[in-house]
Amino acid sequence: MTRKVYICDDEEGMLRYLRKTVADWGFDVHTFTAATNMLATLEKEEDQGGVLLLDIRMPEMDGLEVLGRVREKYPDLGVVMMTGYGTIDSAVEAIKLGAFDYLTKPFPEERLETVLARCFERLQLLAENRALKKDLQRRLAPGEIIYRSRRFGEVHDMALRVAESDVSVLLLGESGTGKELVAAAVHYASPRAERRFLALNCAALTETLLESQLFGHLRGAFTGAAQNQKGLLEEADGGTLFLDEVGELSPGLQAKLLRVLQQGEFIPVGATRAKRVDVRFVAATNKDLEDMVAAGTFREDLYYRLNVLTLQLPPLRERPEDVEILAHHFLERAALRLGRSFEGIAPDALEALRNYSWPGNVRELQNVIERGTILARGTVLTSEDLPLQLSRHRATETFESAGPEPVTLRDAERLQVAKILHRTNWNKSRAARMLDITRRTLDRKIQDYDLEPEKS
Repeated sequence: MTRKVYICDDEEGMLRYLRKTVADWGFDVHTFTAATNMLATLEKEEDQGGVLLLDIRMPEMDGLEVLGRVREKYPDLGVVMMTGYGTIDSAVEAIKLGAFDYLTKPFPEERLETVLARCFERLQLLAENRALKKDLQRRLAPGEIIYRSRRFGEVHDMALRVAESDVSVLLLGESGTGKELVAAAVHYASPRAERRFLALNCAALTETLLESQLFGHLRGAFTGAAQNQKGLLEEADGGTLFLDEVGELSPGLQAKLLRVLQQGEFIPVGATRAKRVDVRFVAATNKDLEDMVAAGTFREDLYYRLNVLTLQLPPLRERPEDVEILAHHFLERAALRLGRSFEGIAPDALEALRNYSWPGNVRELQNVIERGTILARGTVLTSEDLPLQLSRHRATETFESAGPEPVTLRDAERLQVAKILHRTNWNKSRAARMLDITRRTLDRKIQDYDLEPEKS
């Protein structure tokens, strides 16, 4: 903690007395007769902490004006005002503006020493609190996003770029692709990182509970509402709210969420007055919201409010180069939690992991590795520790049932379109993106090739 004391007073005699007295107590003293010189010196200092003894009555610049500038630019500098008997009201006003304390001239040395000691103690406490808060933020923040593939790297880079703005982000992708992790990355790389990041799975609760969780409620609003409860919107004020599976919202909740996005206000359940919040939204879904808008099950205006910027997260099967690095990452985490030591993953196990289609994506891979670390008898994870044999058999069986080896370009294209439609569970928009064609082109190929869900 710095031991610097700045003294600004236009009375030369007072300045000499304070310089000698404070220096005798072991402080690094800097004195000024003009506030402009003092402010210029502070501007050049690398460490702008310490305590400023500032006179209220000065000819060049009023002490309260100086206090305002110091509080705005130098938050680590504690300010103690010095005043005569006739300016007590100004000293009280200075306390309201952020001064730590004030001294009434003439003041005894003991009083000055006590005030300085208390001010440095408070600065030390504030510094420790900031350090603890920063450490807590680091602990609460998600771990590093692990990837090696160019495709996921592009998604991650775009997430960091959009983080600096305050626009809503829509994350699209299958379950288990890491949408919440990317949402958290957007938050912790944004100016809102000091505030809270909260997540809500819209598919995990009934409509009534979801409304209460999101907007909060008043006591007696419904059966079981024994007390007032803040909603996640209020808890996330100033921060980010991640809405997973946003496509599951009912029409009524969609309308209420739209009001928050448009006007920044909401009404808790059972209340009559609106509350204002400043929340950034990141939403995610594995559904095709465009199809839902066309079908009338999702509001078009809400879709465009959430879809200011879209990030499409690729499934794990489309970035196989990430499987190995993720597997080793999950192995280290699981081994640490179990208190075991592993040398790595055997080549046969890695080969099995690479060849698997991963319908459950990264989440399934994590579960497989954690199960393997529990069952493994040695210090190397082998294929015998992985529950993939049946799944591999089913994957092979599914591929073989697709028909004979294609012999023409048309046959090959028909088989590829059918496979992608089957893989996406006939989600046409997602299949078109995977095939790198338009939705209209895909509809035409489905008709030309006479494809139907049961036939493909």
